[in-house]
Amino acid sequence: MTISQPDLEPTWMTIIRLLRWDKPAGRLILMIPALWAVFLAADGVPPLPLIGVIVLGTLATSAAGCVVNDLWDRDIDPQVDRTRNRPLAARALSIKVGLIIALIAFLCAAILALYLNFLSFCLCVAAVPLIICYPLAKRFFPVPQLVLSLAWGFAVLICWSAVTGSLNSNTFILWGAVIFWTLAFDTIYALSDREDDLKVGINSSAIFFGKYAPEAVGVFFALTVGLLAWEGQKMQLSASFWLGLGLAAIAWLRQYRLLRQSDLPKPVYGQMFGQNVWVGFILLAAMIAGKLFLNK
Repeated sequence: MTISQPDLEPTWMTIIRLLRWDKPAGRLILMIPALWAVFLAADGVPPLPLIGVIVLGTLATSAAGCVVNDLWDRDIDPQVDRTRNRPLAARALSIKVGLIIALIAFLCAAILALYLNFLSFCLCVAAVPLIICYPLAKRFFPVPQLVLSLAWGFAVLICWSAVTGSLNSNTFILWGAVIFWTLAFDTIYALSDREDDLKVGINSSAIFFGKYAPEAVGVFFALTVGLLAWEGQKMQLSASFWLGLGLAAIAWLRQYRLLRQSDLPKPVYGQMFGQNVWVGFILLAAMIAGKLFLNK
């Protein structure tokens, strides 16, 4: 099998691709739950330095996770159309370089975590095994997206406790919403690789649910809406939040209906994944407005 790669690509650009910083959607979609948590926990006005730490921390953590994923999958990625040109799969960078970059990314995340309180720092440490082991889950666990979703959920726990110094029922309702949302959008993403994953012999939620994958995504979106509605009710958020949640529900319903169509082109799944970034930011704006207008 021939692996193509960009000709004469500068090393710094290859490293950017390894960190996936050339594809901001995947970085932003981790940042969104973290921002949901920090703004809700802080009544809509978190300290600016904390926001900066969270933004940089999610960038560093997601970069580390991407490199770790590519290190584990360097012999699998060449067999998948979407991933065959990744730097480690295409042998554009060595394993040693990949390990060094992963360690640097984890070190940057650790330094930023020192700004947080003790509970938040401990939660950061607890998240690391999930980040490292997620790629392995694809080899033996039937729904590896659940492992990824639990890792994503740590963004809520870390950021909420960074504001309040504790966790409460509102934290875990939001945590549950993020887990189901992640299961939904990552199952959509996995649908584009389903044929290749079957050939390679790795697991995904798209394979596990099979022909019922659209229904599974629909259920995950419905549970996300339900939990976010519960959060809004418990926190007594204003009408602005409910407007944003309504828009999100409409967007997710449209995605579910589209998924039920047969023979969707592969790029459509990536487009739907990207749409979830915009939905996440709409919800973030709705949460902030729901808190601020309530306070006034």
